[in-house]
Amino acid sequence: MIPKANYHMHTTYCDGKNTVREMVEAAYAKGFTHIGFSGHSYTDFDTSYCMQRENISQYLQDIAQSKAEYQGKMEIYSGVEQDFYSKEATTAFDYVIGSVHYIYKEGKYHPVDESEAITKQVVDTYFGGDFLKYAKLYFETVAQVVQKTNADIIGHFDLLTKFNEGNRYFDMDEKQYRSIALEAMEALLHTGKPFEINTGAMYRGLRTEPYPSYALLKELQKRGGSIVFSSDSHNMASLGYGFAEMAKVVKEMGFSTVQIWTPQGMQDIVL
Repeated sequence: MIPKANYHMHTTYCDGKNTVREMVEAAYAKGFTHIGFSGHSYTDFDTSYCMQRENISQYLQDIAQSKAEYQGKMEIYSGVEQDFYSKEATTAFDYVIGSVHYIYKEGKYHPVDESEAITKQVVDTYFGGDFLKYAKLYFETVAQVVQKTNADIIGHFDLLTKFNEGNRYFDMDEKQYRSIALEAMEALLHTGKPFEINTGAMYRGLRTEPYPSYALLKELQKRGGSIVFSSDSHNMASLGYGFAEMAKVVKEMGFSTVQIWTPQGMQDIVL
């Protein structure tokens, strides 16, 4: 079964292109039964992409209104994508996606996924051009993301590979890289939280595989990890992108269930 649930959605309250209502209408038209909004949490060192504090109350009101309108038709939840370095409370939201969008090095926050040029500049300037050293700091941060954000879902586990399609900057099959990534995965597996299979970069044409990569997903399956599908949608067109393909892929890997969010917490449904 292809999951008709998506809890990673952005709107004009942060860096999305569509309103709450537009996203709800598009999701319903596509047959979704469960959706959740995950506006970017406020980060005081970079306010260019995130929800502003003064708008969060209206964000929650808009979602509540849609929830009431679609009662009995589609379950709608108000979540937040809490960045590792955000200092904001999350108690007002139904659920939390914990994500790492920055690394902290030499007193500065450096964006991981803003642009290829910025990523290369950061690696060259602060890591002597060594992407493995960069990966080590990134995954050391990711390993703590559930503890730091109190996340219900682990967001785009290997986001640092966003601009590395075709192993452009480093070999993702290289033993040392895999070891670094798997150490973080093992730490997160102990939390019991699901890893999202995030197709956002696939929709944008930046990657041919989701986050986590297929190689890491196979390792996650071997270790008994759980998954939730996510299109990390910043517009209506991307809702549910690649879900049919991902359902087939993960079943072939050996996953038999995917998780959905409920008021009682994450629950398994059969693929």
